[in-house]
Amino acid sequence: MKKLVIIPTYNEKENIEKIISAVFALENDFHVLVVDDSSPDGTAEIVRNLQKQFTHNLHLSVRKIKDGLGKAYIHGFKWALQNEYDFIFEMDADFSHNPNDLNKLYAACETADISIGSRYSTGVNVVNWPMGRVLLSYFASRYVRTVLGLPIHDTTAGFVCFSKKALQEIGLDDVELKGYGFQIEMKFRAYKKGFKIVEVPIIFTNRELGVSKMNGGIIHEAVFGVLKLKWKSIINRL
Repeated sequence: MKKLVIIPTYNEKENIEKIISAVFALENDFHVLVVDDSSPDGTAEIVRNLQKQFTHNLHLSVRKIKDGLGKAYIHGFKWALQNEYDFIFEMDADFSHNPNDLNKLYAACETADISIGSRYSTGVNVVNWPMGRVLLSYFASRYVRTVLGLPIHDTTAGFVCFSKKALQEIGLDDVELKGYGFQIEMKFRAYKKGFKIVEVPIIFTNRELGVSKMNGGIIHEAVFGVLKLKWKSIINRL
């Protein structure tokens, strides 16, 4: 089974070499695709240098425009499908997601279509986040569950494993939300299509290096994007 970890980057020079090395140190044969949005800090050049060492399992795709996390992942998903990967993973570059948990997500996807590295399925498992950020994230997921009727505790999670079949049938060209709302939309579309989704408890650790990409525009899109998703599902236009 071919397994691909997609890591979207923008100015992640402090983390990218370490996260790639950590993934390749795992027992399972994970490949990595870095989708870089033309980082001005030289992230892509670091990856190119690493490709001299990891010649068959490290891939790089540089996008010329920076138009949102969702668009970067859609780009990566399409690349993965074109290259016939069986399981495709989302993961951040900043070690907020523990690379060791990739094995847990992969194991869960042996009996499910999608597995989610969940911060909230067994309480609140977040380390080093300010309390305001924890509350914002937790209640955002509660809001999404209430509005969409989505039976997932961590609806905004960005640590996910998709089966090839799930990505083929979700309708990637129809996904509209670009920021963290993208994570919600992917899960909702998968749920509405009847895919089996499981949550795997993880511990989420706030980044130590680099700068968070969270901003007010992303939050605004997620809040109103959820209402749009609900309306489209009601009129059968999802």
